[in-house]
Amino acid sequence: MQTGMLHLHNIMRWVVLIFMVLTLVKSFNNGQSFTAGHKRSALFLMISMDIQLLLGLYLYFVSAWGIKNIEAQGMGAVMKDTVGRFWAVEHITGMLISVILIHLGYAATKKDIADSAKLKKLFWFTLIAFIIILVTIPWSFRAGVGRPLFPGM
Repeated sequence: MQTGMLHLHNIMRWVVLIFMVLTLVKSFNNGQSFTAGHKRSALFLMISMDIQLLLGLYLYFVSAWGIKNIEAQGMGAVMKDTVGRFWAVEHITGMLISVILIHLGYAATKKDIADSAKLKKLFWFTLIAFIIILVTIPWSFRAGVGRPLFPGM
């Protein structure tokens, strides 16, 4: 079950990144009016991020690299180990911050403010979350923590 959840989490990474790029492109303000399409792309991004968060939290609590690693080694030892620290602290912290930023960006789309302000807030919150996610994803080229780009590879 854990392997299947890890594969699903890996696939959802691409769904999130696609919705992120779509939201960034759509919300880049070049004098356009805010439309339902802008709000819809931000909503789909938020939903996919929430699903990814739930999958990630499940893995954090049942896999050997999350809570179990902290309980087995102690927090001091985990913080000294770059791989253990990445999984136990850095990855989850970066992703939680990104989820919060995505929610703040979506919340801006529901406010009664000027269209340009909605688009600007949506763009910047999404861009900052995008950068954080790109830094904290365990890309295949990262030594020690790398995961395959696609499940089963």
